[in-house]
Amino acid sequence: MAGQDGTAGEVKHLSVRAGQPFPIHLWEDRTRGEQWVPSYDTALLALVSDDYLRVAGNNAVDNGTRTFEFRALEPGEHRILFEKRMGWKFTAEDRRVFLVQASDGSARR
Repeated sequence: MAGQDGTAGEVKHLSVRAGQPFPIHLWEDRTRGEQWVPSYDTALLALVSDDYLRVAGNNAVDNGTRTFEFRALEPGEHRILFEKRMGWKFTAEDRRVFLVQASDGSARR
């Protein structure tokens, strides 16, 4: 099923405060050569960190959770597209879209 932006899969919505870091966790199977690659507007979002936690129990398997930590630089709605890339393929194997609604970080509730 294609989303409104022409990508397959569902769109995930996040609500965050501008200026505060927020994580996105994705599963990677590096044994197969998978790697998530984010695309986003660097004027609106900053990638704060990119970590990988291997969870496999033996030496032949390398899979785990990849955590991207972003910070919204401005309030508003921002889009992050993740494409699961394989080193030998020209097209993405999978896509994930996150719509991030960033509220004004200085507002008090």
